[in-house]
Amino acid sequence: MFDFDEELKKLPNAPGVYLMHDGNDTIIYVGKAVNLHNRVRSYFRKIVGRGPQIDKMVQQIARFEYIVTDSELEALVLENNLIKEYSPKYNTMLKDDKTYPYIKVTLGEEYPRILFSREMKKDRSKYFGPYTSAAAVKDTIDLMNKLYQLKTCNRKLPRDIGLERPCLNYHIRQCTAPCQGYISKEEYRERIEQALDFLNGNYRPMLKELEQKMTDASEKLEFEEAARYRDLYNSVKSVAQKQKITDSDGEDKDVIALAKDETDAVVQVFFVRDGKLIGREHFYMTHVEGYDTAQVLLDFVKQFYAGTPFIPRELMLQEEIADLEVLEKWLTARKGSRVYIRVPRKGYKEKLVELAVQNARLVLSQDKERIKREEGRTIGAMKEIAALLELDNVSRMEAFDISNISGFANVGSMVVFEKGKAKRSDYRKFRIQSVSGPDDYACMKEVLTRRFVHGMEEKEEMNRKDLDEAFGSFTKFPDLLLMDGGRGQVNIALQVLHELHLDIPVCGMVKDDNHRTRGLYYHNVEIPIDTHSEGFKLITRIQDEAHRFAIEYHRSLRSKAQVKSVLDDIPGVGPARRKALMKHFGSIQDIKEASVERLSEVPEIPEHIAGQIYGFFHKEQP
Repeated sequence: MFDFDEELKKLPNAPGVYLMHDGNDTIIYVGKAVNLHNRVRSYFRKIVGRGPQIDKMVQQIARFEYIVTDSELEALVLENNLIKEYSPKYNTMLKDDKTYPYIKVTLGEEYPRILFSREMKKDRSKYFGPYTSAAAVKDTIDLMNKLYQLKTCNRKLPRDIGLERPCLNYHIRQCTAPCQGYISKEEYRERIEQALDFLNGNYRPMLKELEQKMTDASEKLEFEEAARYRDLYNSVKSVAQKQKITDSDGEDKDVIALAKDETDAVVQVFFVRDGKLIGREHFYMTHVEGYDTAQVLLDFVKQFYAGTPFIPRELMLQEEIADLEVLEKWLTARKGSRVYIRVPRKGYKEKLVELAVQNARLVLSQDKERIKREEGRTIGAMKEIAALLELDNVSRMEAFDISNISGFANVGSMVVFEKGKAKRSDYRKFRIQSVSGPDDYACMKEVLTRRFVHGMEEKEEMNRKDLDEAFGSFTKFPDLLLMDGGRGQVNIALQVLHELHLDIPVCGMVKDDNHRTRGLYYHNVEIPIDTHSEGFKLITRIQDEAHRFAIEYHRSLRSKAQVKSVLDDIPGVGPARRKALMKHFGSIQDIKEASVERLSEVPEIPEHIAGQIYGFFHKEQP
């Protein structure tokens, strides 16, 4: 038994991190302290006005432990690591786990390339970013390669110069082919310098040059060339116009502000690089009940900058936060140069922070509306269906469908919807084993029997091993079983459930003559549904999803069967050689027409196997 009075007396007057455990020994809160003795003891004093969230957490504490550190800075780092590892339920948590794209210029190579990267390494490359849009980064890289005709391949130069023919990019004038020595190292480097100048925001020289080339080509009546320069000119102009100047000092800054209500918080971050606003992003914070704006901001800064590879020179916040000096030291150590945290009080910087606040409020408001609409489409729709069928609660629904062509490759599908949303991890597909002809009822009986017998066996195994949680998706039975069809399919399901002594409501999804959902078949009665209701739309989505999943599985089996029937009947040709042949020749017809010599060109095909393949396709017909 944990003796609180005795353990509280042992707390040292030193900095460190403390961990609160509940009755199941789960870590429910991680905090740091300048003085562990004072901080941890404060939780167990009768303090009024501490907030319902903290009071609720304290009531669940069964024991605590602590780790002493040499400094408050070390405690900050350790606190971050432990929060990330354990995700305690009472810590304010950064919900998003995003990685941002960079533009990477490989200056360490003799012939540098411009690449897309999601991490910033300490190598000889130069990085631009981070950016908030991966698509914008890829478009910019594509534009750079078109403008300066740079190398994009992985050939090692100058070692591999002249070893292979130039690629397609050279022929479509998007590469100067340094792999052939068509451009000198000095001239190539000059193009890289121009690209770096462009990425640093100096667009005017390039715009002027493209405009001149467009004019010259027009005067020479080279209209295709002029159109190419025109398109490049418009692309450069578009990129230039997206860069909004926000600061004359050209510094890197992150502008951070948040909006919160009783249960949710949204943090808005403006990314300013080299004085230009390159993008913005919003982040969700969970477990914010009972915490003020300053505390949520503090938690965001600690968690976000513990994970991002780039740290700007300055953070601009909407209000003062605690541990300011410690945070600045920590960020400075991570960046390797001085980092400042400031709260602007006047001028354009204050207006920029206010703009971030307004954006955060807008996102929070819109998100509330979106969640409300989404709940109507999902949880609300489930409640409609439950009310229609007079069921107390419907959370999990499973739908089944059968697919075949004249009895060939009978398959069944099982799709799962929980709280109105598809749960694809629980989808299952069945290859029918006991039915050879086109008998949908018999196929459905096999699928349902296999599904529930498997689930019952898993539950029994789980109970035998005394496990608290299911180790297979089949152990969780549905609150409602949906059959793709009317009375016949429903009766098959009821028969299976009766034989297995299971009590699960079964409902048929009935379609009209045009194959559109028209109602539900339940307790031997067809129940019409309002076609404009969310419940009806959800039923339609489930029915379509079950059908799609079955059709896709059946199509994949047909495709495999077609390939197998031709190639796998050849002695010595298994899956690996079949794949190699298809990759090399592209089609069965080309394999059939190939000579023994051409077949032997495939590395995986020895000459004697090539002879067998040729003989298989060219054997004399009786």
